[in-house]
Amino acid sequence: MKKSLIALAFGTLGLGIAEFTMMGILPYVARDLNISIPVAGHFISAYALGVCAGAPMLIVARKRPLKHILLVLMALMLVGNLGAAMAPDYWLLLAARFISGLPHGAFFGTATLIAKTLADKGKEAQSVSMMVTGQTVANMLGVPAGKRADEEKSSEAVSIMIAGMTVANLFGVPLGTSLSHMLSWRVTFLLVGCWGLIVLYYIWRWVPVIEGLKDTGFKGQFRFLKTPAPWLILGATALGNGGVFCWYSYITPLLTNVSGFSAESVTALMVLAGFGMVVGNLVSGRLSDRYTPGKVGTVVQGMICILLLMIFFLSPNPWCSAILMALCTAGLFAVSSPEQVLIIRVAPGGEMLGGACVQIAFNLGNAIGAYVGGLALSGGYRYPALAGVPFALVGFVLFAVFYKKFQAKY
Repeated sequence: MKKSLIALAFGTLGLGIAEFTMMGILPYVARDLNISIPVAGHFISAYALGVCAGAPMLIVARKRPLKHILLVLMALMLVGNLGAAMAPDYWLLLAARFISGLPHGAFFGTATLIAKTLADKGKEAQSVSMMVTGQTVANMLGVPAGKRADEEKSSEAVSIMIAGMTVANLFGVPLGTSLSHMLSWRVTFLLVGCWGLIVLYYIWRWVPVIEGLKDTGFKGQFRFLKTPAPWLILGATALGNGGVFCWYSYITPLLTNVSGFSAESVTALMVLAGFGMVVGNLVSGRLSDRYTPGKVGTVVQGMICILLLMIFFLSPNPWCSAILMALCTAGLFAVSSPEQVLIIRVAPGGEMLGGACVQIAFNLGNAIGAYVGGLALSGGYRYPALAGVPFALVGFVLFAVFYKKFQAKY
């Protein structure tokens, strides 16, 4: 395996943990800073808004050498997470989380392009798969080898690529929760910041200098946005994910205060949630190749609406709460592969911008969901799930419209 791909994999691992670990440590942060849990939820929104602000940097910096872009992005990750570890109050932690989010979407877009460029002929999909699924390297045994995609299996290939983010949830979030319980939530961000320093070194050593993209014109990259198809996908992504994050942003207090789980058991429950993400992502990829991404995305988004309602009514039962949590997190990433595949198909000439737009939509939904879920907490820890239902329902409608009107074309 090429060392350059390992360096890229290290970067995606750190970003995956930095984004999602806050869900598991929210009560610890709130208690340490003497703020309420709804206010602490702003730290989730701040990271997501940072992703939204940082992803368009790909458009501005597209002519720069790609290795240099990665080095700048990893420096931002280092500064943001070390700042979060040392932040003494709400406002500085909010700023640090925003800075931490800036490199997220741009790193994924740039690293994907580098992985494709460095791939052996005919193995571009395998190269990208190794790059992103390699997030498991630091936690497990090594970077798993992805399978080269057939033309008819593009959805499955994308699901393998996204699997790295789900495995970061499977191991990184529980690890952060456990460290916060035993030591301090600051240790989690300190370790991610130190990991960023390691990634900087290996990108500098192992990633070759690759020139930036040819200047095909700034306006030409936006041409695909003139049609309704990409807007339907982006709207479904933002609102569908927003519905889930209304609930998932406050999953820890729901599990402990409503479902009756102990604080010590939350780490194991986060592993279960991450396992749901892994399974949902991989199964969705296979089903999308067989039944079309639009159909799979529509069905899964409809199931998420039902699951959020069931969580609202059944979360006082601990077994029901745990099972529904795993199913809903599976749904969250089961729609990711269809969304990623579809946005590439509907964005000819602007694929990089399309990929950045999906990151923006996902994290915009994350930010809105965390904020709205925080407002719903006034009714109790069960109500964020109920507040997420309308968002998920609109996401379902948008997906259904795309499937009915545009799926046959793409």
